Amino acid sequence: MTTPSFYDHVYLLSLLEIIRSVPFQPGIGDPTFVGWLTVAAYFGTAALCGLVAVRGRGRARWLWWSLALLLVVLGINKQLDLQSWFTAVGRAISRAQGWYGLRRMLQFWFIVAVAGAFGALLLLAVWILRAEMRRYWPALLGMSGLLGFVLVRAASFHHVDLLINRRVIGVRINWLLELGAIGLVFAAALREQRRK
Repeated sequence: MTTPSFYDHVYLLSLLEIIRSVPFQPGIGDPTFVGWLTVAAYFGTAALCGLVAVRGRGRARWLWWSLALLLVVLGINKQLDLQSWFTAVGRAISRAQGWYGLRRMLQFWFIVAVAGAFGALLLLAVWILRAEMRRYWPALLGMSGLLGFVLVRAASFHHVDLLINRRVIGVRINWLLELGAIGLVFAAALREQRRK
């Protein structure tokens, strides 16, 4: 094991300076009625998933705990808008280090890596719960929908943002996607809770 060199410390300090230079003020990211409704849906569904996990038995408990944790993290992120800060930090680092021109390729591979990780987790969940898939498919479908929605938002491709921010009968498509996925998880957790 080698000890960090002087240059490693300088590099780390310059990286910290770049990160510190990115303006970020924690605040309410979506102060609309639907924004707060979505946050309430995240936390309410997380609480229900946690209750199902506490009362559950067997291998499915980890699914409900995972869903509860995921929903809490996404609920916090919904209003703090942390992905915008991560995007700004990545942009600042890439400009400072001279590889901003490669951002599209790096963005593509980041999305591929995240989608691969999500896909692997989903396949693992399906394999572990294969004997009881009829019971858990709505929860897994809702989780997949949420992770897909997060992936699309993290990609922040301009044309995708334009599509999901369109309104259909006065309702934004991203509201339907996000609340619909949360609703699937909620319905699955509620059904599981009633079984107990």
